Amino acid sequence: MCQYRHSGRVKHLFWLGDSLENVRAFPSAVRDRVGFALYVAQEGGVHASAKPLHGLGGGVMEIATRDESGAYRAVYTVSIGAAIYVLHAFQKKSKRGIATPRADMELVRKRLRQLQREVRDGANEVE
Repeated sequence: MCQYRHSGRVKHLFWLGDSLENVRAFPSAVRDRVGFALYVAQEGGVHASAKPLHGLGGGVMEIATRDESGAYRAVYTVSIGAAIYVLHAFQKKSKRGIATPRADMELVRKRLRQLQREVRDGANEVE
């Protein structure tokens, strides 16, 4: 269960690459759960389905949810500026283990590096 208290301050939410289109393609119930977990992050909280993504530092979180059609993930960062950036969203295809697939991890790393570079260079500053 997720305990949630409205703070009144909502961080901006930005979608990188095809992450928004991918979430829109998720089944309705999965899309709703991911959306609410992201809203909790915008409010400064951490939803019960969100955990730190190993190997990328504590500021990169992975929302994990599933339904009868499979497992779904959305990866976002809270450690860059005063905004939430959704780096990647995908359906997990592998039935083996809980690890995030290598190709998806590489895409997350690439988008995170690009975002860090843009923020450092002032191209994507958000207050």
